[in-house]
Amino acid sequence: MASYDDLSTMAQMHADAASTRTTLERHLARAAAHATRPAPSIHFADYPREVTKRDIEVGEAAQRIANALSLHLD
Repeated sequence: MASYDDLSTMAQMHADAASTRTTLERHLARAAAHATRPAPSIHFADYPREVTKRDIEVGEAAQRIANALSLHLD
């Protein structure tokens, strides 16, 4: 396969890009909202001892892009 061959159709690549743009816009809006909030406390007593880790969700479009770039997001 030549380097210029695409594995996906133009419609699929467009849908992936649109999905990525929507996700990025949502994350940027969230980051902008967080940037205007006051700084969190640095005192140890202000934080609980057990903090659960958040789950990371990998969308279908992000998975296809990662696979196309030979990244493994299992």
